[in-house]
Amino acid sequence: MKINALVAPHATQPLSSGQIALRSVQAQDVKIEILYCGVCHSDLHMARNEWGVSNYPLVPGHEIVGRVVETGKSVSRFQAGDLVGVGVMVDSCRECHFCQQQEEQYCEAGWTATYNGTDKYTGGSTWGGYAQHVVADQHFVVAIPTNLPLAGVAPLLCAGVTVWSPLRYGNVKAGDRVGVVGLGGLGHMAVKLASALGAEVTLFTTSPQKGEDALRLGAKRVVISRDAAQMAACQASLDLILDCVSAPHDLDPYLATLKTNGKLVLVGIPEQPHPSPNVSPIVNRRLSISGSSIGSIKETQDMLDFCGQHAITADIELIAGEAIETAFARMLRGDVKYRFVIDMQATRW
Repeated sequence: MKINALVAPHATQPLSSGQIALRSVQAQDVKIEILYCGVCHSDLHMARNEWGVSNYPLVPGHEIVGRVVETGKSVSRFQAGDLVGVGVMVDSCRECHFCQQQEEQYCEAGWTATYNGTDKYTGGSTWGGYAQHVVADQHFVVAIPTNLPLAGVAPLLCAGVTVWSPLRYGNVKAGDRVGVVGLGGLGHMAVKLASALGAEVTLFTTSPQKGEDALRLGAKRVVISRDAAQMAACQASLDLILDCVSAPHDLDPYLATLKTNGKLVLVGIPEQPHPSPNVSPIVNRRLSISGSSIGSIKETQDMLDFCGQHAITADIELIAGEAIETAFARMLRGDVKYRFVIDMQATRW
């Protein structure tokens, strides 16, 4: 069936309204009418082929919230009318060690991306959420808490779970001291979720004007990372840091703020490598630097349930689909608090 979508025809051309062929519903599939879709910075990277892996035509979008309109004959978890979400992946091998322990994001065969992946039924590209509908296997669909405003839920499907996963893997609990580097789409969710877990959150930022907002979101302390005195004042004070910045920067000042056995977890991916850190403090204080990739389907559902219990959503700006190129331009300027979300009902196709 043909549906309307916002299509990137080429790396050098803007997204525009067009039609794509949606695959038929298979036995395990759920067909979803898309209500909202978050705009992730990776959508811009992919639309412009900045990572060199984009296949055109391309329909971005992996922060999808919608309503089930059809289910396959073997679907048991969902029914028509359910509010559901789809995040960054729509398939994996289901057989490897990591899939078997519900960590599909580390699938040894490689997981299938919600868009610009290979659809195993058609052999063509998977289509993302900048569209009227999406079809996905029920295993990769999550239930949305009914008490949350749906537009604000959309960014949780990527930005939310990307910071939730390392917080849970790091066993962050009440009383822990957690640092967050950068107050963007990822960072603002890290502040909200870490503080809701009971942690004392320190926000590191290069922008003094973000301090008041960080406190509103739940941070207890704001440190201007370019201020040497402020950085020195919090040395050896943190248990874990989530680095949410996707630009190359010196990691050494942040390592200095960790306690012995502290962990620096990278979730932002810079286009160029970070400068190599000084090994001495890592060795002398048993520090670790690690990374974390999105989150599993179980973690995504757990995060959504937690957000439902604590009334947590992303801070968003709602747009119609025809404003996507303007939104991309503003994202490049950092002119968004803190995530754009496309309202499909308001989009003129």
